Amino acid sequence: MSHIVDIVLDDAGLPPPTPEIEQERKVAMFDLLEENSFVLPKHSDRVVPDGPYAVNLSIRDKRLVFDVQTTDGAKAAEFHLSLSPFRQVVKDYYQICESYFDAVKTMPPSQIETIDMARRGIHNEGSRVLQERLEGKAEIDTDTARRLFTLICVLHFGG
Repeated sequence: MSHIVDIVLDDAGLPPPTPEIEQERKVAMFDLLEENSFVLPKHSDRVVPDGPYAVNLSIRDKRLVFDVQTTDGAKAAEFHLSLSPFRQVVKDYYQICESYFDAVKTMPPSQIETIDMARRGIHNEGSRVLQERLEGKAEIDTDTARRLFTLICVLHFGG
């Protein structure tokens, strides 16, 4: 039962995404809602409601905010993460994505595959950073971290 059943990106005030970024967002959200693992660890000093959860992901005051609620709207948790550990990996990810999107239009499959392997490597690094930053706040598996990292990149695009 501990998983995300609804996710909202608070992208108000951000520039409209490119068609490629919008496609990445749609795929990540679909895949995330199809299968994910999101567990709020128990704490001795307070009750932590069981999932499933609805998550509002936003950037406020230069911090990444996870606002987690139960499906009936009760507050389950809220945590704020510094964006600093994400800045370089998000920048690298966007640069490699641009190269990938350009390569798909003009380059042979072998070169596209090489760029895609680099893109996946950077994406894995971003998901690892996210898992580290969420330690003690939420437990997520690798696939969930990868999908959430994509959504963080979408928010960071305008942040």
